[in-house]
Amino acid sequence: MSDGALDLRGVHRTFLQGRTALEVLKGADLNVRKGEIVALVGPSGSGKSTLLHIAGLLETPDQGEVIIGGQACNDLNDDRRTGVRRQHLGFVYQYHHLLPEFSALENIMVPQLIAGVRRAEAKTRALELLQRMGLTERKTHRPARLSGGEQQRVAIARALANGPKLLLADEPTGNLDPATAGVVFNLLLEMARGAGLSALIATHNADLAAKMDRTVELRDGMLV
Repeated sequence: MSDGALDLRGVHRTFLQGRTALEVLKGADLNVRKGEIVALVGPSGSGKSTLLHIAGLLETPDQGEVIIGGQACNDLNDDRRTGVRRQHLGFVYQYHHLLPEFSALENIMVPQLIAGVRRAEAKTRALELLQRMGLTERKTHRPARLSGGEQQRVAIARALANGPKLLLADEPTGNLDPATAGVVFNLLLEMARGAGLSALIATHNADLAAKMDRTVELRDGMLV
């Protein structure tokens, strides 16, 4: 059994488009070691998001194994899969998906409260993350009053709120201008490395990929 942060073995995933079978993943293998930050690259439509969804237990592969933190996850029921996601994983998407009716502070508190953290403790943790993201003065602002870069920084803080061991990010700066993307991505790397996290980060940006420990490419349904 792997003792890495993430181990994908022979992962296959096929989608039906009408009567046509579209084989997106054709036996993908990947090992992300503890503390390693890996860039996932590949052209649009190559299956990067599908791979991340499978790694995050949001989709089930048609074939192959998903092992997270040494635990085989294929046969887990929905409750146990949710438990693994809550305990081990943090997610960042291209679009921030913040809750519009809540402030920046509250958005970071919500996943902690869902996990059973006491409100006072959740608030302290959220304030600490906002400070590290340079957003203390924006803590009471709702997402509509934040810039794109600020919204994504809040989304990153939210993903880190419960202390995950593995961060999965899908084009986390893809919706930002180049200058803002660089600032936000450097913060993401700084926070991940400071916490000793493992990460699998999909990106189209070669400059950002070069800042990570290793790059894997999804090509023709395989990782190379």
